[in-house]
Amino acid sequence: MSRIIRVPQMETDRLILRMWTKKDAPALFEYAKDPDVGPNAGWKPHANVGESRMIIDQLFRHNMTWAIIEKATGVIVGSIGFEEDKYRPNISSKEMGYSLAKRCWGNGYMTEAAKRLIRYGFEELKLEVLMIRTSETNRRSQRVIEKCGFTYEGTLRRAYRMYDNNLREVRCYSMLREEYENLYLE
Repeated sequence: MSRIIRVPQMETDRLILRMWTKKDAPALFEYAKDPDVGPNAGWKPHANVGESRMIIDQLFRHNMTWAIIEKATGVIVGSIGFEEDKYRPNISSKEMGYSLAKRCWGNGYMTEAAKRLIRYGFEELKLEVLMIRTSETNRRSQRVIEKCGFTYEGTLRRAYRMYDNNLREVRCYSMLREEYENLYLE
């Protein structure tokens, strides 16, 4: 098994981003069981707390994935993280992904968390490129991506196999280091 990756705790005005623990499984299950949340990101709704615990243990804790905590309530409301960019081998590039509890949609939380992670990626990890993909139908995610300043690269047809074996198109976006510097450092 791969080693646990320690991620630094970070904050925004309204959010805390911190490493997942096994004790977070009930909180993950609480939002990940919603049939409107997972399928937008390509995964099936969680069936029980045990499944959420397995996701934390086998996926989140072995990748660069943060729990998103609402400061006002102390409740975990989402996840955000980096994976290897499969499309850019041998380049300092990551792919960003995220999910958010439905009750938090429309509050700007994901844009806030994503902007903090973008800064971390370019300033601390020294990325050359940051990419993100989303489905053709996930308009909320597309809006977050646009608000963060990513550039649309194109759509890959039948590029992602869903948990139910259906194939879907994915919209690909990226941000180059110089674009980050122009948008975020001026």
